Amino acid sequence: MQISRTRTPVAAQAVSPGDASTRVRVARSILEHGPSTAADLASRLELTAAAVRRHLDHLLAEGTVEQREPRSYTARGRGRPAKAYALTEQGRDGFEQHYDDLAVDALRFLAETGGEEAVRAFAERRIAFVGDRFEAVRSEHPGLSPAEVLAHLFTEEGYAASVRGLPVGEQLCQQHCPVAHVAHEFPQLCEAETEAISRVLGRHVQRLATIAHGDGVCTTCIPTGTTGRRPGHDQGPHAGPHPDPERDGAPA
Repeated sequence: MQISRTRTPVAAQAVSPGDASTRVRVARSILEHGPSTAADLASRLELTAAAVRRHLDHLLAEGTVEQREPRSYTARGRGRPAKAYALTEQGRDGFEQHYDDLAVDALRFLAETGGEEAVRAFAERRIAFVGDRFEAVRSEHPGLSPAEVLAHLFTEEGYAASVRGLPVGEQLCQQHCPVAHVAHEFPQLCEAETEAISRVLGRHVQRLATIAHGDGVCTTCIPTGTTGRRPGHDQGPHAGPHPDPERDGAPA
């Protein structure tokens, strides 16, 4: 995905092409990895902390990112904890969406002419890639757990997905939703996603939060026993930052 020039906020001062490109990298890193500190970004992007903070100040001023108080349940040293930076709704809008106003209008027409069943059928067809490709990807990547296979599939479709461990199982995290604007009005899209995940895993799962409804990340809880993970098994190449459901507005 690339930053859409038509949606990117206009800065109050001239920006060099190099600075603009770096700010896109900073914003994209937050999109893909979730709320991040300046130190996280500096390490990830191989930039100095001072350079990252300068770009973050600019992104804050234009409304692309916002500061959040970090939450941690581990012991901290002295001093105030570093603030995390998360994309705002405006910041997410700056990234190219797969669905625009035309898609919303089309679904409204479908709802008016075909009713709830027609919208539901469309939502199920759109997410059919999960069931259609799950076994093939699992065969191609035997080292991935079923949850990681899902993360792989969703990442290929633009969701920037990852898997994190929970005391009760695992959590599938989607840092980006390419249909968030449409799903805000048509929650059938989110419902179909959840059902598709449950179906391929053969177990009930619980959607805790969605970007479409204002949360910072889409999270789905996969209870213990669903993925067959071996004890001590690493989270794999699709692992990413673990969002805090309480922080992002999800129910505890």
